[in-house]
Amino acid sequence: MSFDDPTLRPEFRPGPPERPALPAILRGLRRCCPNCGKGRLFQGYLRLAPACPACGEDLSHARADDGPAYLSILLTAKVMGTLQLLTYDLLRPDPWVMAVVFSLGVVAMALYLLPRFKGLIVGIQWAKRMHGF
Repeated sequence: MSFDDPTLRPEFRPGPPERPALPAILRGLRRCCPNCGKGRLFQGYLRLAPACPACGEDLSHARADDGPAYLSILLTAKVMGTLQLLTYDLLRPDPWVMAVVFSLGVVAMALYLLPRFKGLIVGIQWAKRMHGF
């Protein structure tokens, strides 16, 4: 009995070959196509391009949902919370200075990380052939 036997249940048939995950993740973090690394992954700030303009890879299958927002909030809160604690403990600035500086810092960091984490998740989905990739 071979693996190409049509009588085998689908879970026992061999799947497509593995794709390297690390290059796809790094390309996604750079907001580039996970396949070629040359085309832009996004049309705007967070809207995925339907296909890569360089290699033609279909990107319409990607479903990042709430993952990028969760990751960016998690990392932003950890980093900024720690910095806020250290700043207050060491420098004791006025409360309004802390509020303004850290509010701007949190917004800037979250907005910077959000598209990069979305690219990371699309890269993982592409490498693992999830959602029809």
